[in-house]
Parts: sequence; structure tokens; C-alpha cells
Amino acid sequence: MNQVMVVPFPGRGHINPMLNLCNRLSSRSCTTIFTVVVTEEWLGFLNPDPEQDNIRFATIPNVLPSELNRGSDVVGFLTAVNTKMEGPFVEVLDQTEFPVTLIIADGAMGWPFDVANRRNIPVAMYWPMSASTLSVSHHVDLLESHHHLFVDVSGNFFNSEAELCVSYELSKFYFIY
Repeated sequence: MNQVMVVPFPGRGHINPMLNLCNRLSSRSCTTIFTVVVTEEWLGFLNPDPEQDNIRFATIPNVLPSELNRGSDVVGFLTAVNTKMEGPFVEVLDQTEFPVTLIIADGAMGWPFDVANRRNIPVAMYWPMSASTLSVSHHVDLLESHHHLFVDVSGNFFNSEAELCVSYELSKFYFIY
């Protein structure tokens, strides 16, 4: 049995597309288990299909502000996503039933790629947003150097507070289209 850990960004526009990807991939393989890792709160919002044998859910504690009021402090929410989810995810990873052969992670987060690289697990980046958003995120340094941004990013806000841009070399990832 192969096991793929799936790590969506904890938001509606990210989890639903990631679940659709899992459904499509699982329909092609009966020897791969897809384990989707979400917070306890998010599992309560989802309605997992008990008939799907090869898509499972694993939960991490509610280490993030609630989905119901996260809009009141977006920076705090993004900071929590990038600082509080990694530890509980590693604990889930350590308790898997089968060896993990791949991690599929949402490109809006950086820490799943660090975890995969530290453990020598192949990682695939899934980007549920438009290609133009990925391009802007990846080229924010060029936009800034050519004075096309109307905000100051020189304070390294994106990397230290919320990691809104993908700061990894894209050549390190496998892409799923």
C-alpha cells in the first residue's frame, strides 16, 4: 500500500479543490491511500464519504483561529497557519499506518515542503488558485525591483509574518495540473 499525505491550506477555496483532486486521483488507484490532514474544526465542516476506502482524514488540534471569525485578524490567522500547524502535522506523519510515499501540499504554505525535504519524502505542490496568482507570488521580488508594487515589501513582511508568497525555487517541486 502507498500512502499520500494531503495538506490543504485551511480555507474553503483550498480544501474543496484539494478534496476534488483526491477524489480524481483515488478513482485511478486502489493501492494508494490518500490521507487529508485538517484541523478538528474543519473535519466538522466536511462531510466525508464513509464509502471511500482510500480517502481518509487525519486531524490536528485546533491550533488556528476559528474559521467562523478568522476574517477579524487575517494576519494573525496566516501567522498561525505558518507557525502552529507544522508540529501537529509531524505528529500525524509519525503515526501513519503505511509509509508515506508522497506529500501533496497547498502552495500557499511553506512548512509542508520543509517537512518533506527534511524527511526525504517527495512533495508535490498543488496550487488551487489561478496561474496568474502563482506567477505574481513567485515574482514579487521582480515586481518590487521594477517599482510595480504599491506596497512596501522591503520589511520582509511576507516571509516573517504571513509567508504570502511562495519563497521556494519552483524547480524543487513536482506540479500537478
